[in-house]
Amino acid sequence: MNVLLTGATGYVGRRLKEKLAADANIHLRLFVRNARKLQLPPGENLEIVEGSTFEKASLLAALRGIDIAYYLVHSMGAGGDFPDLERTSALNFRDACVEAGVQRIIYLGGLGTKATASKHLLSRIETGELLSARPDFIQTLWFRAGIIVGSGSASFEIIRNLIQKLPVLLTPRWVRTKTQPISISDVLEYLHQALALDARENLIIDLGSERMSFRELLREAARVMGLKRLFLTVPLFTPRLSSYWLILITPVPYKIARALVDGLKSETVSENDNAQKYFSGIRPIPYQRAVALAMDEISQDQVLSRWCDSSAQKSCDIKDKEKTTKAVYVDRRTVNFGDILPDRIFQAFQSIGGKNGWFHYNWLWRLRGLVDKLLGGPGLSRGRRDTRELRIGDSLDFWKVMDLKKNQRLLLLSQMRLPGALGWNSQSKGGTLFRPPIFFPKGFGEGFIGIR
Repeated sequence: MNVLLTGATGYVGRRLKEKLAADANIHLRLFVRNARKLQLPPGENLEIVEGSTFEKASLLAALRGIDIAYYLVHSMGAGGDFPDLERTSALNFRDACVEAGVQRIIYLGGLGTKATASKHLLSRIETGELLSARPDFIQTLWFRAGIIVGSGSASFEIIRNLIQKLPVLLTPRWVRTKTQPISISDVLEYLHQALALDARENLIIDLGSERMSFRELLREAARVMGLKRLFLTVPLFTPRLSSYWLILITPVPYKIARALVDGLKSETVSENDNAQKYFSGIRPIPYQRAVALAMDEISQDQVLSRWCDSSAQKSCDIKDKEKTTKAVYVDRRTVNFGDILPDRIFQAFQSIGGKNGWFHYNWLWRLRGLVDKLLGGPGLSRGRRDTRELRIGDSLDFWKVMDLKKNQRLLLLSQMRLPGALGWNSQSKGGTLFRPPIFFPKGFGEGFIGIR
């Protein structure tokens, strides 16, 4: 079976890639904008095609000979016009699949109804409808999930940070709205088994474990973590105020916080039993167990993917040829470490940020991070996926890892709110460390545009 996976650098896609790559019965093709983020060589049953769902030629090339295609693309990070981008992307993908003779599309969206859905959830629903609109030519399996519980997921990061940082939680009334959480491991199992599902018609498959309110999610998570927390309901907490509160306490930016808060205003629960009907062998694990598994992965530095791994911003997909162009200011500095080996220098350098902090002036970094958060940037609270190692595409506080060659090179893109972009290209040779920061001013009127 020839399978195409889109979104392989995202939160769900990166984990699904590992699961599919281990299946000897399929030939896996990954369709990504930047192959360097994957950091894996093609193998006998694995190939990589670069391109975009907005480029029909690359889409058709990626879909050639494919039997089943996963659609895990999301354009929310691209800006305020993301619903239009979502529609264009879905239409291009569906039509290219039909032209290429693909038999089945597997799509993961969100629970909710159009009548009460937020802008974010409505876009997810419309994407599913577009992908399913040609049943005479191609079958679509449309999975819908609520809050996904797993190490590194945006929802779980919010829950974990609220519980661990606040002994008293002020909650608005609408956190009593019901939802159905589901473990990331169960989501992956459903998506994997969908390859061999014996069905020909279009299906909407709602996923979830027990029905709970967001307040109950917080309370049960606290119990798993062994923490006692007091919950006080505050009627004057508007969605906007709640979103600002979340960005100060949790690592997510305002846009994601607002999308989650808006989504909580209406119920996101299963509306069909197709998960049990067609996948009777899968029994979703209870919420408390899902929380415990996520906490274990975090404590053991085994977080495979995070919500901030992928980004729709063009600056996050810079290719090799773009790294050395348009340089405006380069501050070249060298530091000689004598007999210290390059691997030790590099290891120290790639361990900066997150809980490890920075080499000097941590209080200034924290202050800069707070200012960045208040201006709509990621700030420092985003931290790191792993405390010891980095990979291309990783988030590092308000930086993004653009290039990494072990013991040789580390290039970071600044994503903070700046009138330009700052790159930090560190190379080591012998006992010498080369640190040339590169600055690209764009002017206050244009806002922040990341280059490298």
